[in-house]
Amino acid sequence: MSTRKLAKKLGLLRQRSQSTSGVKKSVISNQIFSYLVVIDFESTCWREKNNYGQEIIEFPAVLLNTSSGEVESEFHTYVQPQEHPVLSNFCTELTGITQVQVEAGVPLQICLSRFNRWVQNLQLEKGVMFPNKQQTCSAFSPSQKMCTFLTWSDWDLGVCLQYECKRKQLLKPDVLNSWIDLRSTYRLFYSRKPKGLNGALQDLGIQFSGREHSGLDDARNTARLAARMMRDGCVLKITRSLETVSGYLTTSLKNPVS
Repeated sequence: MSTRKLAKKLGLLRQRSQSTSGVKKSVISNQIFSYLVVIDFESTCWREKNNYGQEIIEFPAVLLNTSSGEVESEFHTYVQPQEHPVLSNFCTELTGITQVQVEAGVPLQICLSRFNRWVQNLQLEKGVMFPNKQQTCSAFSPSQKMCTFLTWSDWDLGVCLQYECKRKQLLKPDVLNSWIDLRSTYRLFYSRKPKGLNGALQDLGIQFSGREHSGLDDARNTARLAARMMRDGCVLKITRSLETVSGYLTTSLKNPVS
C-alpha cells in the first residue's frame, strides 16, 4: 500500500474515532426540561407482612442538567421515623441505614422545610421553574429553566410521601405533585421490562455505582440512567400528576414518551 493511501486510510480512521467520541460526550438536545430533580426515598420496612405505614428515613435529591447530563447539586438528609422509631434489622440490612443515623436525622416536617429551601435556592441561583396548573410552556421566559421531578416508579411520590403526609397531616410542597416515572418510560422507549434499576443499567452496559438501596446512590444512578436515555433519543415527559391540570401538563400525561 502506498504512503498516500495509508495516510488517507489512517485519516478516515481518525475521523471515525473522533466522531464516536463525540457521541459519548455530545450535548443532549430537544428536551422539554432543562433540569430534572431525581428523588429516591428509603423508608421503614419489615421482613414480615404487617399493616404498618412506611415512613421515609432517607430523603435524597440530585439536580440533573439535561443538556450536559451532569449532576449540579444535591440534597440529602436522614429522617426520624415517628410512628415506628426503631428500625427493623431487615431495614438496616437492606438499606445500610442505622438507628444512630435516623436518630441524628430530623422529623419529616423539618426535612420538607429544608428541601423547600434547597428548591428555592435552585430557583434563585439557576432560574429553575416548576410547571403547575396555572402555567403553560409558553408562560416561561427564556431566562427561566423548566424543571420537574423524576423517580424510578411512582412509589416515592405517589405512595410513600403522599400517604405519610396524609397520616401525619403535613403540608406537602405542591411542586411534588407531578413527576416522570423513569421505569415506565424505560419500558416504553426500549420495549422491554427491566429487572429493577440495576437491571436497567446493566441492559445499557452501565455499572451501578455505590450501594443498592442507599437512597443517595440510587438517585445518582437513576440520574445516570436518565442521561443515557436522553442521549439515546428519549424525550422525558411528565407521566403522573396528582392534580387536575390543563394545557402543557395534560399533553405530557397523554404522551409520556416520544
